[in-house]
Amino acid sequence: MLQIPCPWCGPRDEVEFRYGGQAHVAYPEDPAALSDDDWGAFLFFRDNPKGPWRERWVHVAGCRRWFNAVRDTATHRLITTYRLDEPPPELP
Repeated sequence: MLQIPCPWCGPRDEVEFRYGGQAHVAYPEDPAALSDDDWGAFLFFRDNPKGPWRERWVHVAGCRRWFNAVRDTATHRLITTYRLDEPPPELP
């Protein structure tokens, strides 16, 4: 089982967490100006790299806080976790 280190609670089993998608996706500045295609791209299309990837997680069975993580998508290894108010680390 994967151990995820919550920035507030420490390492916990992955069953306590829920995945929240790609991290650092900026909300559109003028949502009313977006076409349906633009909204579809914003809502449903995300990067899909092989290797290190920044993503969001929530600790639903613990502190219930959101945080970011860097995970290698090829190996599923969790590289680091960090709070939302911390700057993102450089990707290896």
